[in-house]
Amino acid sequence: MMRRTKAKSTFSAAAAVLLIVMAAAGCTSGEKSNKVLDEGGKSFILKGITDLQQVSQITGADSPNKTDQYAVYGTDLGSMFNAGDKTYFVFGDTFGERAADQIGGGGSFWRSNTIGYTTDKDPSDGIKLDGMIADDTGLAAELLPSAKVDFDEMTKIPTYGLAANGAMYLYYMSVNHWGDPGKWDANYSSVAKSTDNGQNWQLLDQLKWPGGSNFIQVSPYKVQTDKDHAEIYFWCIPSGRFGGVQLMKVDESNIENFADYRYYAGKDADGAPIWSTKLEEAKTVVDDTVGELSVVWNSYLNRWLMTYLKEGEGVVIREGLAPWGPWGDPIDLVTASEQPGLYGPFMNERYTENDGKTIYFTLSLWDPYNVFWFKASLQK
Repeated sequence: MMRRTKAKSTFSAAAAVLLIVMAAAGCTSGEKSNKVLDEGGKSFILKGITDLQQVSQITGADSPNKTDQYAVYGTDLGSMFNAGDKTYFVFGDTFGERAADQIGGGGSFWRSNTIGYTTDKDPSDGIKLDGMIADDTGLAAELLPSAKVDFDEMTKIPTYGLAANGAMYLYYMSVNHWGDPGKWDANYSSVAKSTDNGQNWQLLDQLKWPGGSNFIQVSPYKVQTDKDHAEIYFWCIPSGRFGGVQLMKVDESNIENFADYRYYAGKDADGAPIWSTKLEEAKTVVDDTVGELSVVWNSYLNRWLMTYLKEGEGVVIREGLAPWGPWGDPIDLVTASEQPGLYGPFMNERYTENDGKTIYFTLSLWDPYNVFWFKASLQK
């Protein structure tokens, strides 16, 4: 992400199969009883965070991956999604040449987005990238081209990816203009699709959310509701870092059909979630100033975990009893005093240790404008 200023396990087998279906009757809303969807009988148990540690650097010339070999000297974000045995790291504005003392986004050979990938299942010593999706010269390719014109389309930033229906999808935002710190304007958010392992991407223009909506930046998670059926939940925020979280979902099989997306609109008289076809009826599930959010199911707590940046304060973590909440109070994960210029805390269920007690996550630092690998332990 190019802005002028930002304040910014070993492989867990349990996490890999965490969405075990629990057979029971469906609720009036169509939800099925499933431990990741049922908030009944749960209470908040996350007490705090210990053992925060920067493990390694993922990108940049100073990283073990030496990504300058792909003309990735500076980049940010690093949200992750899994497809088969690979994990894909999705980066934002990427630069191939920069002054040694440069802070923040900028430089030459600008690409709006790039992707690295790995089969590394052991996060304890950092992430070893197997490579990056590259052009014919071996340099990291821009996957979703942008106009690069301010107040038109400054850039296209992928906010998260996922694998579904045998394909790969990138949800992205078209940025019109970078404004004051933590603020920017979006033209719209949309989706791109790849059927060749990320080498080429098709823009799905039938999927577009308005630039002024609460559905510009998303964090998706697939929930297997039965043997043959999965739903994808999306926690969503507006452009910038000062809005709250709303929730939408879609059946995996209908992911490319805009009319099939449903928006969480509160609960009915029986306490079951209501799903509306109208995005303007969506209710806020987390009321905070939320930037670059990430949501996963955690097998240690048997709760949802959400991480995000609170602009000017640092990165926080919250537990959720169901996708729509209730969500616990924010707990400091990494403070701005510990890591100045931090943002983009992204988790992945593939990377935990100790049955999910230890979580790993990416974190972007505005200086030196690269992506780092962190870990922390959850305390019940």
